[in-house]
Amino acid sequence: MAVFGLQSSNTNDEISRYQVGRYVNCNEAIWRIFAFPIHKRHPTVMHLMVNLENGQRVYFTASNATQRAETPPATTLTSFFAICQSDQFARTLLYSEMPCYYTWNASSKNFQRRKQGDAVLGYPDVRSTDALGRMYTVHPKNDECFYLRLLLVNVRGPTSFETLRTVNGVIFPTYRAACEELNLLENDTHWDTTIAEAIISASPSQIPTLFAIIISTCFPSNPCNLWHKYKDNMSEDILRPEITILR
Repeated sequence: MAVFGLQSSNTNDEISRYQVGRYVNCNEAIWRIFAFPIHKRHPTVMHLMVNLENGQRVYFTASNATQRAETPPATTLTSFFAICQSDQFARTLLYSEMPCYYTWNASSKNFQRRKQGDAVLGYPDVRSTDALGRMYTVHPKNDECFYLRLLLVNVRGPTSFETLRTVNGVIFPTYRAACEELNLLENDTHWDTTIAEAIISASPSQIPTLFAIIISTCFPSNPCNLWHKYKDNMSEDILRPEITILR
């Protein structure tokens, strides 16, 4: 049904005009008469922060800037590390699996075990639901944060940023190095072969273009190694101009 109304020309209440003049079809009218639910969200989705150490977002004023810098607020990631230190069951989980078994208390900023849901076999005090955890995406150019996220997808129960970089008892200086040790990154054999084959037939001026395309669009694991291995081939036309003439 359509409902229309006239209003005084002296008023321009757009909200009232919308409510009075909106159109409700037969299906929606019956749905509302029987008080059926209009919308529903299922399952619950929890957003999970991804931040580097001391890289969380901080809100401060002139009066509390020092205090905020010394004790930054906890995030879902730092709270995940904290609960893995004291909770044996949490150490069996990936970061993205936490919302299935724990709720996030926004006021106290910590994870708490769910009180409702299905009991977990072997852990009578733990209950699970179909809630989902979704980590924020990170662009590959933000490399260390990107590799931190990659580790969180694959490493269960880390207790700190340092343990996340620890592989087989060795603490690696970067998250990328830890990913390489865990074989989470593709090696550069394919790109190495591509440049080696191009050297056979392509001119020295074309090889740098190929190298630039590889590092800008294909994200090789270690572009420095490729550069040092083939830098002489890329500069042959500068160091030896006769090569360009012969080709």
